[in-house]
This record gives sequence, C-alpha cells and structure tokens, in this order.
Amino acid sequence: MNITIIGASAGVGLETVKIALQRNHKVVTLSRSDISLPSNTNLTTLKGSAINRIDLKRSIENADAVIVALGTGRSTKTTTLYSDFAKLLVEVQQETNTQIPFIILTGFGAGESAKYNSFFMKLIFKFLLKDVYDDKTKMEEIISQSKMKWEIVRPGKLKDKPLTEKYRVETNLFNGINIGAINRADVADFLVKQVENTTELYKYPALCNQ
Repeated sequence: MNITIIGASAGVGLETVKIALQRNHKVVTLSRSDISLPSNTNLTTLKGSAINRIDLKRSIENADAVIVALGTGRSTKTTTLYSDFAKLLVEVQQETNTQIPFIILTGFGAGESAKYNSFFMKLIFKFLLKDVYDDKTKMEEIISQSKMKWEIVRPGKLKDKPLTEKYRVETNLFNGINIGAINRADVADFLVKQVENTTELYKYPALCNQ
C-alpha cells in the first residue's frame, strides 16, 4: 500500500514509519524535521508543514491511506496546531474528494473520553495538559463532522518500550474503562494494521497495554 504518515519525525509517528516499512508498504512522510532512518527505496520524505496547503496536498496525492501522528513534543503551551490542521485537511479532502481512510491519533483524555480518566489523570490534565487536549478535542470534532472516512485513535500514556503486539482495544466508553499506559511501538502497530484493514471506521478506539 501507499501510506502517508503526517508528523513522522519522532514519537509514535517515527515508530509508525518503521513498522510500515517492515511490512513492505511504500511510505511518504510529511514533517517539519528530518527523519533519522536509513535510506529505503520504499520511503519518500517530504519536509514541510502539515498546515501548509501545498505541502499537505502533495503528501497525500497518491496515498491509499493516511496516518496522522501530529505532536507538539513536550510542550504544554496553548496551541492551535491540531485544529488548524483539521480545518485544512477537511478543505483538502473536499477539494480532491478523496475517499481514502484517515487514521487520526489524539489521546485518551480528548473529547468524551476525558470524563473517563482516573481522578489522578484528571488532575494531570487540569494542571498540565488542558490546553493541548482542548485543541485535540477541537480536531476530533472537526474531523468527525466532516465527510471524510475517519478513525480517531486514543492511546493512554505513551511509553518508549519495545513492540509487544499485546494491547487492549476499547471502542466504547464505560465506567471503569481504565486506559493505562501503552508503548509507542504498539500504538504504531495498531495504526498500521488499521490502514491494512480498517475495522474501526467512524469509531474512537482507545489503547493500552494492560
């Protein structure tokens, strides 16, 4: 498959590139920073901005599916990156009328899932992550109200540990759901497998290793 990965230079995005290449997909990446990976004939890296119309259209023009793994690193400052991107993506999808699936990474704590965080995590979100997750929620709302084929993936706290392929997927919110931590590599594994077989279209799968 031809897979575009947006936000691919670090974190889950970079892990997703690695796994997609291991599974013999052709990958196009769009990121503002260079990608530190060995040369690969199946990998095309585009340096640019996800909120630049020309860069975005160029990155997805030949894609069979798109994975969005945008991030702001360790910054907890107020941002409009996610909502600005979502608005532009919807415009581009409408212009091109592309019907490919878009797998969008946010996090458990965005949208309705915020109500199902533990008491401790609610405090973390209130005092540290509120501004970032407010904008992730806006992105979810913009994407879910669009006419594109979407899936919004909400992992728990991200860890830098090896791939296990052993993780829990919850597509419904319920009291006591308890979405804990998950390895970035396992999130990437789920994203690539959803591109290959999009079983959770128009859903909000939550992920954790426990």
